[in-house]
Amino acid sequence: MRIQIFSDIHNDLRRLEALAATEADIHICAGDLVSWERGLPDCGKILAPLGKKLWVLPGNHETAEQIAAFCGEFGFQNFHEQTFEAGGHHFAGLGYSNPTPFNTPGEYSEEEIAAKLDPFKKLSPLVLVCHAPPHATVVDEIAGGQHIGSRAVRAFVDAHHPAYLFCGHVHEGAGKSEKLGATGVANVGKRGYLLEI
Repeated sequence: MRIQIFSDIHNDLRRLEALAATEADIHICAGDLVSWERGLPDCGKILAPLGKKLWVLPGNHETAEQIAAFCGEFGFQNFHEQTFEAGGHHFAGLGYSNPTPFNTPGEYSEEEIAAKLDPFKKLSPLVLVCHAPPHATVVDEIAGGQHIGSRAVRAFVDAHHPAYLFCGHVHEGAGKSEKLGATGVANVGKRGYLLEI
């Protein structure tokens, strides 16, 4: 089974066309199709052929309500706080980021992130897809060596050891990956990541 995971398109429609044309059994958007909530219909028209094969999370530039309506309009699957099974794995999704200095539409406190991840802790093997990256990793590092990822996401990984964690949000971390114990972690970015299971 082939799963394509991507994030942080931010209205790059040409890149989105390439992702939509990529052969996969399942496609997952890990958030931020657009910037500041503008342009979702244009993205939907490009992605429409994927239909129910596409699962969508809100990033910090969209709200959960907008993504729910977007999925309803174009026939996609709303992945926010949802799970599904494929290829012998449980897939779980959580959108939004931890707080930013920019007051974007989709942000949770660390306490909210921890509470929303809690229902996923007994799923195994787990493929966790979050918009927010885990704190203090190569996937959440910005210029100057500062780490801006979620401490709650990191704590979940350290405590529950999902098989994989895929994320986005931090553009400087796009395309980077590392292992946290038994967990393979990757910031998929707008280039995307192909998972074979």
